[in-house]
Amino acid sequence: MKDRPRVSVLLPVRDARESLPACLASLRRQTFSEYEIVAVDDGSVDDSGEILEQAARSEPRLRLLRTPPRGVASALNAGLASARAPLIARMDADDLAHADRLALQVSRLDADPGITVLGSRVRLLAEPGHDALGMRRYVSWLNGLLEHEAIARDLLVESPLAHPSVMMRAERLLRLGGYRSFDGPEDYDLWLRGFRAGWRFAKLPQVLLDWRDGRGRLTRNDPRYRPACFQGLKMQALENGPLRDGRDVVIWGAGPTGKGWDRALSTRGHHVVAFVDVDPRRIGQRIHGALVVGVDRVSSLRGPLHLAAVGRPEARRRIRHEAQARGLREGRDLIAVA
Repeated sequence: MKDRPRVSVLLPVRDARESLPACLASLRRQTFSEYEIVAVDDGSVDDSGEILEQAARSEPRLRLLRTPPRGVASALNAGLASARAPLIARMDADDLAHADRLALQVSRLDADPGITVLGSRVRLLAEPGHDALGMRRYVSWLNGLLEHEAIARDLLVESPLAHPSVMMRAERLLRLGGYRSFDGPEDYDLWLRGFRAGWRFAKLPQVLLDWRDGRGRLTRNDPRYRPACFQGLKMQALENGPLRDGRDVVIWGAGPTGKGWDRALSTRGHHVVAFVDVDPRRIGQRIHGALVVGVDRVSSLRGPLHLAAVGRPEARRRIRHEAQARGLREGRDLIAVA
């Protein structure tokens, strides 16, 4: 390896003794060799730190930082400050990188300097006996978003990139200030801030990460990843963009997702003028004073921001088709949320 590696793998670790050895083994098997691992032991109380120390004795590319338990965002920023490479690859201690992951991502970023963040498709590893149906649906949706336009289009639906699958340009990440430590999801916050700063996203079509899901997963248990935190970030993005001038709102979808957005918007002083729905049983009803109308009435609702507030991808596709047929432009007149 050259004195300066081409890739720094940021690996935050907290009490991961069961999965950490397999994670490190997957990095040792990489076909690309010009990388370093910056492992940050974020105050583990098990023997994760000792596992990392032992690994560093036989792997000169692994550098270990040990910090008090400050949380994943602080651990990532500590690793970022110590990283030496122009490219930053994320990895989590409970996941497995496929052998060609780093090689393929470096190749694509070298070929396309306009990409800031490059992910990959992932394969879900669900614990035996764990109900992962919702996560499987999420991964299926996530794996369908490959190019910047598709990722940007669905950016306010859910987090469109699996954080431990991405490789990023260090200079752009540092210019943005790294990760933000706050009461919310640090990765989704980063994508939203990066998009606003002009970042371009992409995803390789290959499955390059095995993504573990189980009852102990941080995103299932840490209050920073509760749905309200995600919706709060989405609301901020809307208020910093299309709603910053007090524009009225039309919500497509009078089901639970649409009603939830109506409550959130009303709480922050936004005016929902109507709902649009295809279910004839809902048309003509009022939700918090706003009339539910059919698609045939959309032409009379030009001017407000239209939010496609549905949970199912097939319903979102239908809304996009109907809205486009009536002259609404996605990104300007229509934005998908969930």
